[in-house]
Amino acid sequence: MGREVCTAVTAAADLELGPQVDLGDDLEAALTGPGRPDVAVVFSVPDTALDHVLACIRHGVHVVVGTTGWTPDRLDAVRAALGQSPATGVLIAPNFALGAVLLLRFAALAAPHYESVEIIELHHPDKVDAPSGTARYTAGVIADARRGAGCSPIPDATTTALDGARGAEVDGVRVHAVRLRGLVAHEEILFGSAGETLTLRHDSFDRSSFIPGVLLAVRSVAGRPGLTVGLEHYLDG
Repeated sequence: MGREVCTAVTAAADLELGPQVDLGDDLEAALTGPGRPDVAVVFSVPDTALDHVLACIRHGVHVVVGTTGWTPDRLDAVRAALGQSPATGVLIAPNFALGAVLLLRFAALAAPHYESVEIIELHHPDKVDAPSGTARYTAGVIADARRGAGCSPIPDATTTALDGARGAEVDGVRVHAVRLRGLVAHEEILFGSAGETLTLRHDSFDRSSFIPGVLLAVRSVAGRPGLTVGLEHYLDG
């Protein structure tokens, strides 16, 4: 994704590519030296992403983050740091594909109207986390919509099962992860009520699908001070 973003920024007439930081490079120098960026794009790994974001905030550099694995404690650390730099904007997005972001909206709209819902996320086998950050975020959005509508818990009479057979439970929603060579990033949401089902699905066949959302975020983040979680909050301008 880092290479994809660099290529896209270079090709954009209204953007200029700044320092590129890889494993072992001096991040502080990139944030303070010649060519200091206005916006940093972070696609690192969960164990280091927080440090990268906090360094950017210390230097007043806006941040667009595509790394997943953000726990409530890590988000709170970002909010605390932003308290010392209130003009800085940080966007953390589990998915930058615009279709995936729209899928979230459709899922939130559908969730209160169906008794059952489960999520299947499908990715390449080199992905290190499961379920994906997108699926976990989707489950949270669905759960919030159901709580807001006063829905009952999702029914499930299972009393015996092999470990993992029913997937992971995320905020009361079952999430199943598939890792298969040939896939890139895919999500399917299954809704069901008596007599009908509704299936919502988004497929990214190439990482280029994430670039329009990244560029939208890069162009918008400076006008959104504070922490924003989810690209959907940028879609309405």
